[in-house]
Amino acid sequence: MATTHLAILISSFLLLPLALAAYETVLQEKKTEVVIEGMVYCQSCDNYGSWSLSKAEPIASAKVSVVCKNQRGQVSFYKAFETDTKGYFFAELEGFKMSNSLLDHPLQSCVVKLVASPLESCNAMSNVNYGLYGSPLRYESKRLYRKDYDVVIYAAGPLAFRPAQCPAPTHY
Repeated sequence: MATTHLAILISSFLLLPLALAAYETVLQEKKTEVVIEGMVYCQSCDNYGSWSLSKAEPIASAKVSVVCKNQRGQVSFYKAFETDTKGYFFAELEGFKMSNSLLDHPLQSCVVKLVASPLESCNAMSNVNYGLYGSPLRYESKRLYRKDYDVVIYAAGPLAFRPAQCPAPTHY
């Protein structure tokens, strides 16, 4: 009986390094996914020419693009995304690769740009938060932890389209 317990104890110690090696392999295989979130609005004519979004309304089905460039300035990732019914976009950068962890990092290399609005009454692009040339990303300490991968969430914008025709402001 004691010999059986001793044999089990010895085999457990012998198998422990194998179990630890397998655990380390699982940890190394855990991927980190990158996501960018933001909102797209229709800016009120009351705020034409400013970055103010007071009285702005969210735009469903608006299109934005995520553009990432490598350290040589070449586009390394491009994909368009659509907002949901509340004007919110959740852009999963599936396939995004960093060859240099500092220079190709999403915070340094990616921007979000306006592409199209489905609203005829609000389809002129504005440069609110640099939506025309590329809204920079912000890291707001948001992460999702999953069993086999982690998700790092960055924010961009908010971005805005505006009506093509706004009445000239009246000055008193």
